[in-house]
Amino acid sequence: MKRLMAAIAVLLASLPAGKLLAQEGAQNIRFGIFADPLITWFSSDTKMTVNEGSRAGFNFGVACNKYFSKNYSFSTGLSLMISGGNLHHSDTITMYFNNYTSIVNPGQVINYKLQYIDIPLGLKFESNQIGYVTFFTDAGFDPKIMINSRVDIPSLSVSKEIATREVNFFTLSYHITTGIEYSLGGNTALLLGIGYENNFIDITRDREKQPKDHIAQNIIRFRLGVNF
Repeated sequence: MKRLMAAIAVLLASLPAGKLLAQEGAQNIRFGIFADPLITWFSSDTKMTVNEGSRAGFNFGVACNKYFSKNYSFSTGLSLMISGGNLHHSDTITMYFNNYTSIVNPGQVINYKLQYIDIPLGLKFESNQIGYVTFFTDAGFDPKIMINSRVDIPSLSVSKEIATREVNFFTLSYHITTGIEYSLGGNTALLLGIGYENNFIDITRDREKQPKDHIAQNIIRFRLGVNF
């Protein structure tokens, strides 16, 4: 997977805008709308911090594909992602909220509820149309800006506490999505797909009295959309 992402990065960097505009079909731009039910969970690189189950999430927005040949395009867009995860620690830690701190004992579950603005950058590969169906794969990177982060700690009666001091403002992940487009006539097509996403950058901040760990968010998405 890392080799695939590295290859995509090299390809993105090697295709300057001027060259793309000279390619056949460079003027072809397609837009779409989508809504993705999500399954999200955290993973950690240390046994001191442990995932405590998955959460449901949702991602919705608009997509744009700029074609530089018949079956290949740059993909981008803009979406609002609602996600999260659950963690517990094997040691006592201090959580830093906006107006106070809270001591969390070992094993007490911390529920994160996160919202991001997502701006994906990738490459989309499409097959030739077979009947009404076109197969596709989209792979690339997802810069995300955090716009809201809240935490629940049920055992401490903490609910929807603002936790911007506990979550990094920016994160970066890679994605790969595969699926089909079913033609509805003309350029309009129904899109169905499934994808996976994982973070390069730590989701949480490692403040004082907290373990030094790298928390990645894992996402399985079920893409439902319409392209025009």
